[in-house]
Amino acid sequence: MITLKSARRWFLWHKWTSLICTIFLLMLCITGLPLVFYHEIEELTEEKSAQVNTAEGSPKLSLDALHQKALDLNPGKVVRYIFWDEDEPDLVTMDVAPSMKAIPDSSKYVVMNEKTGTVLNRPDPRSGFMYVMLQLHINMFAGIPGKLFLGLMGILFVIAIISGVMLYGPIMKKYDFGMIRKDKSRRLKWLDMHNMLGIVVLAWTLVVGLTGVINTLSDVVLGLWQQGQLAEMTAPYKNAAPLKGRLSSLDNALKTASNAAPGMNISIIAYPETLFSSNHHYAIFMRGNTPLTSRLLKPALIDAKDGKLTDMRSMPWFVNALFISEPLHFGDYGGLPLKIIWALFDIATIIVLISGLYLWIARVRSLKNQLARIEERVQEPEFTV
Repeated sequence: MITLKSARRWFLWHKWTSLICTIFLLMLCITGLPLVFYHEIEELTEEKSAQVNTAEGSPKLSLDALHQKALDLNPGKVVRYIFWDEDEPDLVTMDVAPSMKAIPDSSKYVVMNEKTGTVLNRPDPRSGFMYVMLQLHINMFAGIPGKLFLGLMGILFVIAIISGVMLYGPIMKKYDFGMIRKDKSRRLKWLDMHNMLGIVVLAWTLVVGLTGVINTLSDVVLGLWQQGQLAEMTAPYKNAAPLKGRLSSLDNALKTASNAAPGMNISIIAYPETLFSSNHHYAIFMRGNTPLTSRLLKPALIDAKDGKLTDMRSMPWFVNALFISEPLHFGDYGGLPLKIIWALFDIATIIVLISGLYLWIARVRSLKNQLARIEERVQEPEFTV
């Protein structure tokens, strides 16, 4: 049973957490709406060079040969990462940079057909409308501080949701669910709609809010993994100098990792001296075949000098939580139908946020009008001494 004192406390929590985070949450909902359909929009807007049609089951070219082709196209540079996209299984993307330690923005991406070696003319993913939306959504172009700040706004959003539920429950015992008092003032109609929509999207907002907070901790999670599991796996090589000269075969390294993880597919290869590996290893990240396990990565460390497997482990729980939360945040588990549902909930949340702002502004105006009327009455003759 909620008391009047506790109701006032919950009201203050709901009021101030909502006021602090609403503008930022509104920005996140607006930018998040096109991001739900990221892949679909990219396919419609980007100009792709014609892909060479290849027969199903035709063999892929040597990964070492594709690696060398990327270097030939970018003399004086190095390949740092190789990526595979499960939505485009015949394509491979190579991250080419001036050096292994160069900043991420210095990378150039070379996309090739694995079966023909054809280089595709893809636009730089760090430009265009979707890139702007993504950066605003994840860090507001403010790097790690911006990302952590949005994480704080996400925590306030979750508190606002919980406090709103605590207020809504006792009030609605007197009324029917979803009631909108159409015969009352405009402010009360907006209040009823705000409360009704807030309850309808409750579960969705909690899921998206919590997964959003988890996603803002990605850099923290990476640091913990590097200092924990990755350090343990590479402990025998801790004091060894970086490898010099030619590295062992990528094809043999990939074969070794595939043999160590049967039934899994290749996702990423990180070269020695990069953030996701050591000075001596290829870090080959494998993924599963189901909608869930395809989001979870399992790293295999392959000695880049002799091509032998050093270690292979499943990721810690906190890393897997991050892997699962990112696609769940954008509804990227159930194809287009789930994305449409996510978008509808997003639009409903935008209405909740806007109506909340309106109610606060209307309340402030109402209080000002009441004070003005009191001042007018005080100044009337019968109130003077």
